Amino acid sequence: MEYRTLGRSGLKVSTLTMGTMTFGGTGAFAAVGKTDLDEARRMIDLCIDAGINLIDTANVYSNGLSEEIIGEALGGKRKGDVLIASKARMRIGKGPNDEGLSRYHLIRECEKSLKRLKTDVIDIYFLHEWDGMTPLEETIAALDTLVCQGKVRYVGCSNYSGWQVMKALGISERQHRPRFVTQQIHYTLEAREAEYELLPISVDQGLGVLVWSPLAGGLLSGKYHRDQATARQLSGWSEPPIRDEERLWRIVDVLVDIGKSHGVSAAQVALAWLLGRPAVSSLIVGGRTEAQFKDNIAAAGLVLAEEERSQLDAVSKPPVLYPYWHQQWTAKDRFGPADLVLDRDG
Repeated sequence: MEYRTLGRSGLKVSTLTMGTMTFGGTGAFAAVGKTDLDEARRMIDLCIDAGINLIDTANVYSNGLSEEIIGEALGGKRKGDVLIASKARMRIGKGPNDEGLSRYHLIRECEKSLKRLKTDVIDIYFLHEWDGMTPLEETIAALDTLVCQGKVRYVGCSNYSGWQVMKALGISERQHRPRFVTQQIHYTLEAREAEYELLPISVDQGLGVLVWSPLAGGLLSGKYHRDQATARQLSGWSEPPIRDEERLWRIVDVLVDIGKSHGVSAAQVALAWLLGRPAVSSLIVGGRTEAQFKDNIAAAGLVLAEEERSQLDAVSKPPVLYPYWHQQWTAKDRFGPADLVLDRDG
């Protein structure tokens, strides 16, 4: 397992992170998976034994049950050097203050997450989504409080746009408050919009990138083909959206072909492509079964040839790859294995 420094922090994270959205499986999250405590224990041990040192969850996953299962599975003790990331912002109740990024909601939810996780500190605490109702100064100040109290070590954002990230970083700098060291984004061969602004911002501002749903909800795993829907889609889970299905299946065809040449799954090829992109620190991988986790973990050791990467770049190129067609950006990849260049040709 390879470890990369998370942004400008000194924290090192494994290139694969264990996702736990399938833990619990209640409410809307029943469509994603229903991993119980015993199975979660086996999966967590499997990931830790493979060298994964970061477990990602959120208070909204099965309304806190995912965090409870992690806390029980770890037995209130950190195994080895395992890190825990969680998030807050989404609605978790019917009350007027049961959502958002107000000081009240953020501090209360962090304290609840700590109890469920049976730990004294959350290593990386994410703002799960933008909150346009709460002044960002209030939110950043609340994160500062949590860091000063020793309840949170590092902070990050998730699902922010470029201007939202920069606004938050500007406030942190002006007020000398903790700044984001990472952002969680959706980024796959099928969805490359992050290359417009989020990846350039990450390289320029020193943000480590964690990628959620790197296999597009299983669509890039190679198990599904034209006229076939994934289990998530069949059960009503519509994230992430697919806007050009024919382009998706062309990408899958190439993934399957490259996978065959290496004797690996298409999923491993898709993950390996992402691990070579600028600023990417870690990919959040999940699974309904141990077999899925094992297959995803194997991607950490897969090396793609340049011609294979070029082939994947070409087939996944969106109709409008760069809306800012007059710009090019070249930057040293501070968080990946090589110096990479992104331009109009991908």
